[in-house]
Amino acid sequence: MRDEPFQPCVYLMASQRNGTLYCGSTSTPIKRIWDHKQGAGSVFTRKYGVTLLVWYEFHDLMGAAIKRELQIKEWKRRWKLELIEAANPDWRDLYQDWF
Repeated sequence: MRDEPFQPCVYLMASQRNGTLYCGSTSTPIKRIWDHKQGAGSVFTRKYGVTLLVWYEFHDLMGAAIKRELQIKEWKRRWKLELIEAANPDWRDLYQDWF
């Protein structure tokens, strides 16, 4: 994996459309999402096959990304689905858009 610049980001990943969701934050989104896709990102994403990047939001500061992650994790599932649908109605894997 190539070196990437520091870029705070909060993201939602899914196993499939309306499937299992995972919310996380990172300062190296390309590497972190790649790790999830390879089964090395977290036990949860590996166990539930969560490999599709369906929503993300960049931030200027890591603290802001973490704050947003914690906020989203408190949300009802329906709100998370609405967030995804508003930005990505086809539930495309957005990871490829970064290249």
